[in-house]
Amino acid sequence: MASQQQPPRIAILGAGIFVRNTYIPRLAEISNLFVLGAIWSRTQDSATTAVDIAKKFFPDVEFKWGESGLDEIIQDASIIGVAVVLAGQIQVDMSLRLLKAGKHVLQEKPAAASITELERAISSYASFNPAPIWAVAENYRFEPAFVEGKKLMAEIGDIINIHVIIEGSMNNSNPYYSSSWRRGFDGGFILDMGVHFISGLRMLVGCEVTSVSAVTSHVDSTLPAPDHVSSTIQLENGSSGVFVMVVSSRSPKVIWRIVGLKGTLQVERGSKDGKHGYTVLLYTADEQVKSWFYPFSGVTEELKTFLSDISLANLKKDCSYQAEPRLSYLEGARDVAVLDAMLESGKKQGVPVQVNRF
Repeated sequence: MASQQQPPRIAILGAGIFVRNTYIPRLAEISNLFVLGAIWSRTQDSATTAVDIAKKFFPDVEFKWGESGLDEIIQDASIIGVAVVLAGQIQVDMSLRLLKAGKHVLQEKPAAASITELERAISSYASFNPAPIWAVAENYRFEPAFVEGKKLMAEIGDIINIHVIIEGSMNNSNPYYSSSWRRGFDGGFILDMGVHFISGLRMLVGCEVTSVSAVTSHVDSTLPAPDHVSSTIQLENGSSGVFVMVVSSRSPKVIWRIVGLKGTLQVERGSKDGKHGYTVLLYTADEQVKSWFYPFSGVTEELKTFLSDISLANLKKDCSYQAEPRLSYLEGARDVAVLDAMLESGKKQGVPVQVNRF
C-alpha cells in the first residue's frame, strides 16, 4: 500500500505586523495541511518575537535571521514553499532568489513597485526551467463575496456603468499607518492598498481595464503622496466607469457597484452579527432585491490553495502542474498596472494613459 504523502514543509520570510497578526493565526486554522519549518527576519530580535507567537501553534518552528539564516532556508531541501512577507521594495528580488533555488513562492502584494520591476520580474521568471510556482497573495480573489458576486454578473446583463468608491481608514489607529516601507513607496498607500480594490473590480467584471484618466492630489500631510485618486476607467468590453480612492476618511466606505441593462450588482464592506465581511446586493429587473453576507475568509482560502498547489506540484517533478490562476504572478501584475497608469495620468494632469498589458 502506498504511503500517505507528507504535508508540505514551508518557511515564512518576514516577521512584521502582518505575519504576527494575520499569517500566523490564519495558518494555525489550517495547521493540518503543512509543517511550518522556520520564520526568518533580518534581525534576530524580530525573528524570535514572531517565533514565540508561532510556537503556540507550531511548537517545532525555528527562528532564522540574517544572511546565514536565509542561506539555511534556501539550502534546506525539505522546505518546498516560502511565503515572502517583506517590504514592498525588496519582495521581488527575494522571490526571484528563492524561485531560482527551486522554492515555490507565495509573495505578498503588491506584485512589484513599478512597471519596470514587473517587466524585469516576468522576464527573469520566464527564464527558469523548470519554473516553480510564483503566487501573489491577493485575498480579494478568494473572498466568497467576489467569487459569488462574479457568478451573479450574468443576472445584470450588459454593463452600463461601474463605480468603485474607496474611502479608507489609514490613520494613526491603523497598525500599518507608521509602516516605513509604505511611506517610502512610490505611490504610497494608493498603490499598496489599491491593488486590493482593483483586483475586486477585475474579478467582478471579468475583463481588463484598458485605459484610465486620473486626477491625484495630496491633502493630508500626515500621509505620503498622493492620498487621493479620482479616475475614469475604460474596460476592454466597451464599458466604462469611475474609480475613486481616498486613503483616509472620517467615514470609511468600500463599495463596488455595477449597473447593467437588467439589474445592478453591489458589493460593500461591512459587518453583521459581529463579523466583518461583505454584503452582496442584487437588484433585479423585476425590482426585487436579494442580499447575502459573506464574512472575510480570503486569506485562509488563498493559503489553503497555495499549500494544495505546491503539494500537487511536488508530486509532478517536471513542473507540469497548473497552479490556480487567481494566485498567478501575472494577476498581481495586472492589478499593479492599472494603478500605475492612474498614478502616471495623475502626474500628467489627467492625460489618458493606456494600461500596460501582462
